[in-house]
Amino acid sequence: VQLQASGGGLVEAGGSLRLSCAAPEFIFKFTIMDWYRQAPGKERELVGTVTPAGYTNLVDSVKGRFTISRDNTKNRIELQMNSLKPEDTGVYYCHARYGGDTWGQGTQVTVSS
Repeated sequence: VQLQASGGGLVEAGGSLRLSCAAPEFIFKFTIMDWYRQAPGKERELVGTVTPAGYTNLVDSVKGRFTISRDNTKNRIELQMNSLKPEDTGVYYCHARYGGDTWGQGTQVTVSS
């Protein structure tokens, strides 16, 4: 099972990026999906969660700047990141609460100051 994450890149502080993660339909339809990130030298942390019904939650450090959403017609979730800060730099991972844990390959986000 694979989750395909895309959309990372290099951006200046204050800029925006949009991450996307596609999942097989049989996983996506009934599964809670998350975005995690891992900064250099730090543990992986949860950034946001979206349920099959579309309920969302974001970690306090990104509230007001990031939006997590779900497109059930395309079997994917997205993470819209605005007002990016250097501390948002890291590898962002898509995660499905399916089969225990199912992870995407990660996409690098680098925010320069």
